[in-house]
Amino acid sequence: MENQREAIRNQLARFARILDSRRWDSVGEVFADEVRFHYGDGREQAGIDAMREQFRAFLDGCGPSQHLLGSIMIEPDGDGWLSRAYVQARHQGRGERSDRIFDTHGDYVDRWRRIDGAWKIVRRDVAWSMHIGDPTVLGPGD
Repeated sequence: MENQREAIRNQLARFARILDSRRWDSVGEVFADEVRFHYGDGREQAGIDAMREQFRAFLDGCGPSQHLLGSIMIEPDGDGWLSRAYVQARHQGRGERSDRIFDTHGDYVDRWRRIDGAWKIVRRDVAWSMHIGDPTVLGPGD
């Protein structure tokens, strides 16, 4: 059971690094093709392509970012697992906005299932608790 928890922790770390390196083709390493999600923006969405677009819409126009996950709790959930992880993400502007910062703090609640030998997120719900700074650093790229 601890090996499964460790595998999920590693997947969460992989997710943060995929975002910060903008490796959009790798999003499917962590999320199931049929993932369903609510990213705290009032919209229920589904599918890996929609998930990629969610990330791109905020990060493609942004400069460097760093997503830090902590206080991770993982518990059995039927035939899978449920994880809760605090997220603290720093986003820096780029170009003329490179002196601006936007921080987000919240909670990722993920449901995990084993798919093709790997633990993947099949459901993500995000609750944002605070935003600090200039949100204009986020947005689509050129």
